[in-house]
Amino acid sequence: MSQTHSSTPPSTPSPAVAGDVTSARPSPAWVGLGAISVIFHLGLIFYGLAPALISRPIHMALALPWILIFMARTPFERVSGWVLTGLGMAACGFIVINHDALLQQYGFIDTPLQMAIGAFLVLLALEAARRAIGWPLPLVALVALCYGLFGDLIPGQFGHPGMPLPSFMGTLTISEGGLWGSLTGVSVGVVAIFVIFGAVLNAGEAGRGFMNLAGAMAGRLTGGAAKVSVISSALMGSISGSASANVASTGAITIPGMVRLGYPRSLAGGVEAVASSGGQIMPPLMGAGAFVMVELTGTPYTQIMAAAMLPAILYFATVWVGINAYATRHDLKPLAEKDRPSGREVVITSLFFAVPFVTLLERIFVGGYTPQYAASLAIFAGLALLFLDASLSFSLRGFAARLAEALVTAGRQVAVIGSIIICASLVIGVLAMTGLGVKITSGILALSNDMLWPALLLTALACLVLGMEVPTTAAYVICVSVAGPALISLGLEPLLAHLFVFWFALLSTITPPVCGGVFIAAGMVGESWLRVAFKAMSLGIGLYLIPLAMVANPEVIRLASAPGAAVFDMLKIGVGLAAISYGVIARRAVGVRLLLVMAGAVIVFMI
Repeated sequence: MSQTHSSTPPSTPSPAVAGDVTSARPSPAWVGLGAISVIFHLGLIFYGLAPALISRPIHMALALPWILIFMARTPFERVSGWVLTGLGMAACGFIVINHDALLQQYGFIDTPLQMAIGAFLVLLALEAARRAIGWPLPLVALVALCYGLFGDLIPGQFGHPGMPLPSFMGTLTISEGGLWGSLTGVSVGVVAIFVIFGAVLNAGEAGRGFMNLAGAMAGRLTGGAAKVSVISSALMGSISGSASANVASTGAITIPGMVRLGYPRSLAGGVEAVASSGGQIMPPLMGAGAFVMVELTGTPYTQIMAAAMLPAILYFATVWVGINAYATRHDLKPLAEKDRPSGREVVITSLFFAVPFVTLLERIFVGGYTPQYAASLAIFAGLALLFLDASLSFSLRGFAARLAEALVTAGRQVAVIGSIIICASLVIGVLAMTGLGVKITSGILALSNDMLWPALLLTALACLVLGMEVPTTAAYVICVSVAGPALISLGLEPLLAHLFVFWFALLSTITPPVCGGVFIAAGMVGESWLRVAFKAMSLGIGLYLIPLAMVANPEVIRLASAPGAAVFDMLKIGVGLAAISYGVIARRAVGVRLLLVMAGAVIVFMI
């Protein structure tokens, strides 16, 4: 859910990636802390929601050891991490213990101790996010905080009247705004549950099941190794929601396989990067974006899943067409028979993800339960499967090892996502208090001359730039907070505006100069990251065009309410994207390729 950001391809895993790597035998202390985090978040689902000023500070307190100690890279970071963790837990504990009294202050700090604790919590949120994902997001939050504190000195419409420091800091730290706002509530009550769900599945044989199913479905086709990468990454991404984690996990299998079959190294890396990036737009998880979208739009989760499904399928279908075009250029062979799984192996290993997924979907769509409650039940189904390996052999020792891996992975990933959302919540809090979001919305409307398509292009540019600096979910939250109202005021329905922004916030995974998924894939394949990026961009052209196609063909997101029209629009868009993709990639005369691209654009945007 977090991306890896760097201006040069890393030779060793960057912080975000390093945080995705656990030792083969995690220490009992971290297993225990992971268990506490899992029990706490599941307990909120089964035993009733705790007050916001209890559950959300505890969520932050549980994240601190993972970010500040577990992910420490130097002795200084480790020592300072212990100090900051101790002080941070004490500060969060102060909020929890005094939550009733603090609520009566209505966001106004009235003692020096509260001011000191509030200031420390804000700085701690910035530092935790910095250690988790690097400087860009904390810098954005710091700029927002400075605007909140000193924006009254700015002349003109972009200034604000100012507010007393006790009120400003209190709103951010002792009320249900800022650090403890609704976005943090989504992280606590929904995102954490699905992260735990993904960790449990990945600790078992679900990953092998994804790979085997993909191999059986696509291995015998031309360009089969690349298509296996597309299918397995789509399946894996549906539960991981992280481009970097997806590249690291499925890429470790698919990239060597493609190179062994004679794929150009740049193409092998590009296929994996673009396929893995699609995990963040593939329901049900969508890199936590689906659950944030629920909070921001008030749209039920099931409707968001339905709206996102057909565009996600179009994305992977466009990648598939691009692979076919490259296959004609490079004579890409299918997977060898010996490298394809047997039917029995496919059936057995598929059960490891099919049983939890069926449990999840049945409880949502048939049982009528909330997504987080259904996911909690699916977690228990996944835990039961940890007793078995791929040969269906029962093992207590194997269960203990797999459970330990799941607990450590869940604790760490919940912490990383929590640190991102808590830091982004500071930005949202400042926007709400100062009215800056409304002013930026007015600026967008003025620059676009109150016309939708220029406003869309301005928003897309802002999403691309911000997405290069902060993880997708945070970029989406910030961009939609300032640009969403402008798009909606110009006639775009709210859910479509949010999906548009979310898709464009994802561009940075494959678009230079900052393209986290590409950097990881390039390092794994041993190829220039620029060559990998160009291949990824050509294969992932749907990522640039589908958001615009959704605006031109809004029925495509109405699968729940108008399935016939939605499928028709999907097929029409698919034909146009196929023509564009083939025209961009295939080795044909320039005139033929240009004609294909133009015809595809007409089909997608004008017919």
